[in-house]
Amino acid sequence: QVLELLRGVQRGSEDRKRSLGRLRQALQNEETQQKFVRLDGSIRTLTGLFTSSLADMQLEAARCLHELSHSSDPTVAEACLPVTSYLLTYLSGHSVEFTELCLYTLGNLAVESEAVRKQLLPQGIIPVLASCIQSPHEAVLEGVGYVLSQLLQAKESPTEIIPLVLDSVLPQHMLRLVCSGLRAGLGAAVESAWCLHYIICRHKSNTVLLALGAVPALTSLLLDLASEIPQDAPEGLELLVCPVLRCLSNLLAETGCQVQDERLLIALFLLLQCFLQQHPFLVQECLWLLNNLTADDPFLCSALLSLDLLPALLHLLQCSQMASVLVLMVLCNIVEKGQAQCQQLLHQPVLPLLLPVLTLPDPEAVGQCLELLHLLFLHCPEAAADFIRQGGHQALEQHQSTPELQERAQALLDMVRQPLGAPSSCHATLPAFS
Repeated sequence: QVLELLRGVQRGSEDRKRSLGRLRQALQNEETQQKFVRLDGSIRTLTGLFTSSLADMQLEAARCLHELSHSSDPTVAEACLPVTSYLLTYLSGHSVEFTELCLYTLGNLAVESEAVRKQLLPQGIIPVLASCIQSPHEAVLEGVGYVLSQLLQAKESPTEIIPLVLDSVLPQHMLRLVCSGLRAGLGAAVESAWCLHYIICRHKSNTVLLALGAVPALTSLLLDLASEIPQDAPEGLELLVCPVLRCLSNLLAETGCQVQDERLLIALFLLLQCFLQQHPFLVQECLWLLNNLTADDPFLCSALLSLDLLPALLHLLQCSQMASVLVLMVLCNIVEKGQAQCQQLLHQPVLPLLLPVLTLPDPEAVGQCLELLHLLFLHCPEAAADFIRQGGHQALEQHQSTPELQERAQALLDMVRQPLGAPSSCHATLPAFS
């Protein structure tokens, strides 16, 4: 049957376009894809039609190649190697649909085969994409982002692909698309944001992005996104917010940059409030950024308290185990700044909220809780007595037999008996999820 489909396409009959349509439908099946590429002359025939002067035939052949590119079998992708140069050439094609098909076909082939990626680089895929990203068409821009995201996730990307991208005009245009996402098109902004994320988390030096003003630009974007939420937040906004949060978190962690803008704290809590119920995965993303903002910044720690954001932060302790860990880290960032911050924290019902955390089956959350208690007791010895009155002694004793926690639990029990000491440093910034 596959052979008959190929012969139908090879015969120069008037119904060749119809035969191509039937072939395209058949190629949606993975087994058919594998059989087709093993047939002698199959890819050569498709390539011939793809490069023909008949626009409708060319488009139908492009659709067949696109179906082939969906295969998860690397041998299918490698069978398509002869067509990659034509796909690149036709990215300046005569129609948006045709260009879009070529882009997604290239992206799909690049995912499955290192051989395809190694061929595309010397063929000039990065300069071609740098040209395409200046297209006025949203569909083309989104397609460019898709291809780039596949290339940037490749294992060889840090050494072979990211340097080429950073040496091109692509970063400035990706940043532009991300920051104009609500105006120019959400799809292209999302793809570009993930591309920036892959660069930031896989590249040791991000001087190019910093020189382009990535930190203030992404900060302004989060402020804009948060201001849009109460009025008319577009569907799928969370898909943009997630990589933007990660980009900014990692830039702050890796470069030591600081964003001393208390409006960003308000924006984060607006985003938390908006996405908590329907998209809870964004809670930990916001909290990672909040930790990195407050880790070495007394100004933002004080701002978090003065803006009365502490109750909302404490509410997230019960959101999930991961959220609990991150909330506790932010609280540690605050209380390590000194006695005044500790006392402000203790004005909230924080000690009763910490007791349930000590019963969690998560050593990381319990360990972070013990760290917070240690800092509280150092700065405010009276907190230790309050904690014991609320049953904290028993909560600490249960961890004396847990290997990774017993030393810290015992140290706290000793502090309760003789709460003396001096404050010590706590947390550094943390990289966001990669």
